Amino acid sequence: MMLLTVADVVLRAVANQPIRGMFEIVELLLACTFFLALPAVFLRDEHLVVDVIDPLAPRWVPLLRRSAEIIAIPVLGLMAWEGWKAAQETLVFHDVTSDLSIHRILYWIPVLFGLVGGAAAAVVMLFPKNEK
Repeated sequence: MMLLTVADVVLRAVANQPIRGMFEIVELLLACTFFLALPAVFLRDEHLVVDVIDPLAPRWVPLLRRSAEIIAIPVLGLMAWEGWKAAQETLVFHDVTSDLSIHRILYWIPVLFGLVGGAAAAVVMLFPKNEK
C-alpha cells in the first residue's frame, strides 16, 4: 500500500499522471489488512494496550483482560450483524466504486470474515491454556 501511494504521488507530481483508482485500491487493501488480521491479534494477545492499571493493581489485570474479551464478543457480533445487513444492501443496489467499478461486496467480505473471526477468537481466548 505504501509503495502504491508513493508511486501515485510521484507520478502525479512528475508526469501529472496519477494511478487511476488509487484511493479505491488502498481502501480495499486496508480493509483486508486490518480486518483479516483481527482474529490473529486476539489469538496472539497482541492488542494495543495502555498499562495504567498494571502497576497499581496487578491482581486485577487477568480479570480486566477476561472482561475485555467478554465485552468484545457481543460487540464484534453486533458489528458483524450490522455489516451483514449493509453488505446485503450493496448486493441489492449493485453498489460499485466510482473509478474502477469494484463491487462494494469485495470490501465487505474481509470485514465480515474479520469480525466473525475476531469474535470466535475472543471466545477461544476465554478459556485459559494449560501450559506445562
